[in-house]
Amino acid sequence: MKSLLLLFFAVLIIFTGCSKKEEVKLTAFSTEAFAYGMGDSSEIDGTTHVKGFKQDQKNNLYSSTLSYDIDLITPKGDTVKSIVSRVVDKSSKEKLSDTQLDTQFNIGTSFIKGKYKLIFRIKDALSGAVTSSTANFDVEN
Repeated sequence: MKSLLLLFFAVLIIFTGCSKKEEVKLTAFSTEAFAYGMGDSSEIDGTTHVKGFKQDQKNNLYSSTLSYDIDLITPKGDTVKSIVSRVVDKSSKEKLSDTQLDTQFNIGTSFIKGKYKLIFRIKDALSGAVTSSTANFDVEN
């Protein structure tokens, strides 16, 4: 009887441990940024990948909504908040494992040469989860 009870608890622990669904955390990764001289200004291109966002399924489509703001830190350490703000709605027939977010904007002659940092601040509208990711780049002109 004792061994049967022990076996029951062992099986219960195994099923409990295996049945827990692992919590997926909103994560940004592989963030890159580049500056291209455009005469009197520079064009900034940035990209990041995001995974762990919530997706609703309706009418055989998976949909998600991600919003993001781009902050820019100058060589002097000043922060330009929300230089770009966007909302991206994605839908697909298959559940997405990750998605790419892009940005492209110009900075004028008031921005000096030097090392900059681009910050993606991302929010998953369906879960409320937030994350951020950064990339460094140089402005040459």
